[in-house]
Amino acid sequence: MKQSYEQAFSELEKIVSELEKSEETNIDELNNKVKRAGELLTICKKKLYETDVELEKILEQIN
Repeated sequence: MKQSYEQAFSELEKIVSELEKSEETNIDELNNKVKRAGELLTICKKKLYETDVELEKILEQIN
């Protein structure tokens, strides 16, 4: 299932919050969270890029 931007961003915020609150995180858990955060950042970046491309197309059509 593809995640929406909002879902990916929300999960990313949750990971960051967990890492900020946790005084001790085992290395395996930290590794998994960092990997997942990277995946979520990729999803968000792709969605933002796609939106930018669509906006550019619309603006070109208007002009």
